[in-house]
Amino acid sequence: MYKKIVVLLVIFLSACSLLTQKSVAQSNEQDSAPTVTVKDGTLEGIDDSGISIFKGIPFAQPPVSDLRWRPPQEAQPWEGVREAKTFSPACMQLPVFGDMVFRADGNSEDCLYLNVWTPETSPDQQLPVLVYFYGGGYMAGDGSEPRYDGASMARNHGIVTVTVNYRLGIFGFMAHPELTEESPENASGNYGLLDQAKALQWVKDNIVAFGGDPNDITIAGESAGSISVSAQMASPLSRGLIAGAIGESGSILGALPAIPLDGSERQGLQFANSVDAGSLADLRSLPADTLLQAAGGQGTPRFSPTVDGYFFPKAPIEIYRAGEQADVPLFVGWNSQEMPYQFIMQGQKPTPENYKQRIETLYSDAADNILELYPGSTTEEAVQSATDLASDRFIAYSTWKWSDTHAETADSPVYRYYYTHPRPPQKDTPNNAQDTTNDIPEVEGAAHAAEIEYMMGNLPSNEVFAWTAADYKVSDIFQNYAANFVKNKNPNGLGVPFWSAINESESPKIIHIAPTTELKEDQHRQRYLLLDQLYYSE
Repeated sequence: MYKKIVVLLVIFLSACSLLTQKSVAQSNEQDSAPTVTVKDGTLEGIDDSGISIFKGIPFAQPPVSDLRWRPPQEAQPWEGVREAKTFSPACMQLPVFGDMVFRADGNSEDCLYLNVWTPETSPDQQLPVLVYFYGGGYMAGDGSEPRYDGASMARNHGIVTVTVNYRLGIFGFMAHPELTEESPENASGNYGLLDQAKALQWVKDNIVAFGGDPNDITIAGESAGSISVSAQMASPLSRGLIAGAIGESGSILGALPAIPLDGSERQGLQFANSVDAGSLADLRSLPADTLLQAAGGQGTPRFSPTVDGYFFPKAPIEIYRAGEQADVPLFVGWNSQEMPYQFIMQGQKPTPENYKQRIETLYSDAADNILELYPGSTTEEAVQSATDLASDRFIAYSTWKWSDTHAETADSPVYRYYYTHPRPPQKDTPNNAQDTTNDIPEVEGAAHAAEIEYMMGNLPSNEVFAWTAADYKVSDIFQNYAANFVKNKNPNGLGVPFWSAINESESPKIIHIAPTTELKEDQHRQRYLLLDQLYYSE
C-alpha cells in the first residue's frame, strides 16, 4: 500500500512539473513577443530571428459607409493590447496581374493598415525609415506581397521598413460633382494618394516607438508606387514629411497623369449612370463588390489621379517646373525592357517595312525624327527599337522627365539608374528550351517590375524563378545602393561601384545595374528630349 502511494505521488509531482514547465514556456513566449505603444494604443508583434514585425496596424478609420470616398479619418484608439501578427485584408481589387502574390486574407474596403519591420523597438535608436508603396496601376497591389517584405532591409541593413495599403480603382480615385460639393476643400478624387499621405503622417507621429527616426523618412515604390512617390513629393500635404525618395519605373509627369477635376467628375458621373445611381447617396449604398465588378466592366472609365486643387494645388508638371516639390535627394530609374516590341507592332511582324509603317501611323509628321533615334533598317534593329520605344512610351519617358526636371529645379542630388539584368528562366522551364518556329530575334532585357525582389533583397521569397549566383550578386549590389541611399541619401559605399549624381556635372552619367555594374555616359537623352517635345505639344 505504501509503495502504491509513493508511485502515485511521484506521478502527480511529475505531472505538476510538466504543467509548470509548459506554463513557464508559454509565459516566456508571451513575454518575448515585442510590444510597442503608439498614440492609439499598445501593439504586440512577432519576434522573427532578431527583428520585430508588426502587421495590420490601422493608420485610419475603415473607409466604409459614409466614409467611402472621403479623405482618411484618424484611427480610433483601442483598449488593452492589440495583436499585430497578421496582415490586414487587401484593398478592393480584381485579380488583374498574375505576378501578384498576397499574404492578406481576401479583399475589403476596410483595408487602411500598414506593416512595420524593425531591428529595434527602442525609441532611443533613431534608425532610418523606408516607406514602400506597392505598384499595380492604381488597380491592384497590397502591402503583404512578399516581394516588398521588409525583413531583409531591417535585418541586414538596420532600416525600419514600412509597407502601406491605399485605396485603389473606383474606391481610391473616383471624383464626382457631389463629392466635390461636400468637401471642405472643394475637391474630390485622389483618395488613394490621400491614404498614402495619411500613412506618412502616421509614420512621422509614431515611428519613434519602433526605433525609427521621424525626421529621416525615405519613400519608395515601383510603377504606380513610383508614380505615387513623385506625387507625394509634389503635394503640400506630404512633401514636408519626406527626407529622400526612390522611384522605380514611373512618375506622375507622364505615366497615369493627373487630369483636370472637371474631366474626372465627368468620368464619375458616367460611371454612376452606368450603375443607375442617381446620386452620391445611391453610390454609397451599393455593395463594394457590386461597385468593383461594375468598375471592371468593358467601357468603364479608368480612374486615375486628379488635379483637385487640394492634394495637387495645380498640375504636377507646374509644381516641378516651379521647384515647389520636396527638395530631397532622388534615387530613380527604369528597366531595359519595360514593354515588349509587340505593343508597337500590334500584331504585325517586326520587319523594317512594317516597323516604318507603324511609326508613320503613330507619329505622322514626326515619324522621320522618331526613326532617326529609333532606327529599324533590319528586323533585329526593328525589334530592339520597337522594344525601346514601347518601353519609353509606357513608363521610361515619364521617369526620365521626373529625374530631369527635379535635377534642374531642386538643389538635391539625383541618382539615375538603368536596370538591365534579365530574370533567369522559371524553374519548370528547361534552360535550353528554344522555340525553333520563331525566326524573330529575342530582346534580352529586364522586364517591368523585374527589379523589385533584387532591390528589396527578396529573391528567396519568389520560388517561380531559378535564381543563380549572378542574380544574388545583382541583388547584393542593388540592395546595397538602396540601403546606402536610405541611410545616407547617397547610394555610394563600400563594396559597390561609384555612382555620381546626374546634376553633379555637365556630362551626366547613369549607373547600369547588372552583374557587371558600370557608370556610363547618358546615351539616350536625345530620345527623351524628342518624346518630351511631342508629349507637351499634344
